[in-house]
Amino acid sequence: MAVHDHGPRAAGRAAAAAGVATAVVVLMAGFALIGVGVAGAGGAVAGIAVAVVLTAAGYAGCDRLALAAMLARPVSEVEQPELYRLVRELSKAGRLPVPRLFMSPAEQPNSFTVGRGPRTATLCCTEGLLRVLDEAELRGVLGHELAHGSGHDLLASSMSAGLATVITFPAGLVRFARGGSGAGAGSGLGRAESMLMGVFGPMAAVLVRLAVSPEREYRADAAAALLTGDPVALASALRKADAGAAELPLPPDGRRLSVGHLMLVGPFRHEGVARLFATHPPAGERVRRLEALAGYRR
Repeated sequence: MAVHDHGPRAAGRAAAAAGVATAVVVLMAGFALIGVGVAGAGGAVAGIAVAVVLTAAGYAGCDRLALAAMLARPVSEVEQPELYRLVRELSKAGRLPVPRLFMSPAEQPNSFTVGRGPRTATLCCTEGLLRVLDEAELRGVLGHELAHGSGHDLLASSMSAGLATVITFPAGLVRFARGGSGAGAGSGLGRAESMLMGVFGPMAAVLVRLAVSPEREYRADAAAALLTGDPVALASALRKADAGAAELPLPPDGRRLSVGHLMLVGPFRHEGVARLFATHPPAGERVRRLEALAGYRR
């Protein structure tokens, strides 16, 4: 059954395009204001130029940045024949291009899709996800990710992840230096990283929240239920993934925070700067809607 782009999905496409445009405009305005404060009118021009460069970098490298943040690697069909089989079956049923498949070593059960469109999409599963889901549940999750790949919200979510990663890059440099020196979180480098995230993190979070709507998850859930014909399996997978994310939250450093909104479920504890990046709707509400599609009554 094809994943169509009518009705709610068409509305989602328009909302995603508007969100990306707004995020880019806000980014340029912010850097222009910074430039004015530093060097007057000439600084505004320089600030806009920097914003244009950041936007281009975020667009060009969004997929590589997201995959690198999760330490993901390409996975072969020899390693994961069942994963390849399910993705091919669902892609054929949805009349979609087969995405590239990557795997992250994270123990947290999660997944994401990144790319600039259906033909450049990359689907990544964590090792934890493949460990805890049965075949029907995994099929539901893969349908959800393919729905993101077929939808026009893929570019919006991926590009915002790239922009956010580029914006928080200074904090990442400090983290790299801290790791190399063996300094702890209470050291001068640790405090510098926290300070930089306190400055650049909210800027990145604003861009992500402007570009990404919680409705995209509801739309992908509904499309996955239609594609697989089994909304209950996806609901079960969401329960497991949400419980696993609560038990094994990802460390909220800059590069992971910037790609957290791509995930199947929110991968961080809702505290500190991570709360600013939270875009996922409650897992319980997603489960309720899926069970309603299956005819369950509450």
